[in-house]
Amino acid sequence: MAGLGGYIRIRTKNRHTKGKRMANVGFIGLGVMGAPMALNILKGGHSLSVFDLNPDAVQRLVEAGATACASPKEVGAASEIVVTMLPEPQHVHGAILGKDGVAEGLREGGIVIEMSTIDPQTSQTIGDDLRKRGMNLVDSPVGKTSEHAVTGTLTLMIGGEPDAITKVEPILDCMGNEKYYCGGPGMGHAMKITNNVLATTIMVANTEALALGLKCGLTLEMMQQVMRNTMAWNSQFSTAMPKKGFVGDDSPGFAIRLAAKDVRLACELEEKIGIEPRIGRAGLAALQAAIDAGYGDRDTARLMFMLEEKLGVEARQKPAMAKAS
Repeated sequence: MAGLGGYIRIRTKNRHTKGKRMANVGFIGLGVMGAPMALNILKGGHSLSVFDLNPDAVQRLVEAGATACASPKEVGAASEIVVTMLPEPQHVHGAILGKDGVAEGLREGGIVIEMSTIDPQTSQTIGDDLRKRGMNLVDSPVGKTSEHAVTGTLTLMIGGEPDAITKVEPILDCMGNEKYYCGGPGMGHAMKITNNVLATTIMVANTEALALGLKCGLTLEMMQQVMRNTMAWNSQFSTAMPKKGFVGDDSPGFAIRLAAKDVRLACELEEKIGIEPRIGRAGLAALQAAIDAGYGDRDTARLMFMLEEKLGVEARQKPAMAKAS
């Protein structure tokens, strides 16, 4: 683990090496991403205590071998390491430091792995409080999709103190096969916010550009063929949109309300450090319009569908082009 302060990428096979000590792990937040991540910790041979406000989500993990807890405090008391995967910064703060929070139950020397998408300041504040209690926080938000959460092949953006990261690495290996050490406390969250504001605003720009081309009479196939060989090509266009929007699917994957939260946090952070978030605000406006229309829980593919409906056009992938993409 020498040199953790640099930008080091390590690929793992994501299979749990014989001889590694199994840990008592807690997991709070069993949503679309959190549930399969928690399941992979169980598959790694670790004992698991879980909490979520949704009793059905808890029951599914119990059926897989986890133990249900009545509060985050109870999760902390049962665990050496607690993972949190929650929607908003205030949810994370409450679950860890609030009344009946993890910190009230976790023993000295315990570690929280915070894997939500939150701002680095909140992450650092929580980490500072935990360290005063003799505990530690590793921030490790994730990249990729719910499909990768199921297969345990997420990208992990990790910040924290080297010793704490080393201790939780076997747990991280259960959930991701690419680990990027981004720096000290809060730097994993800084990386995730930076990543998500760019990824989301690129997606918003894609929908606008494609709607323009379709309304002018271009086909989706023609735009793909041309843009594949220009600077306009991007991973949202080549990978994400063919799996969702181009096949007419806006079932929950990356929910619009969560995308809006991420961009909002990025805009707030930019303003704090003296950057005018012009692109971020434009992306946030598009996301907010979808939320106002009642689509907050739908996938971001819904943005494309809204423009299609407005303009009377449709961007759908032909099977041959889907394979070529």
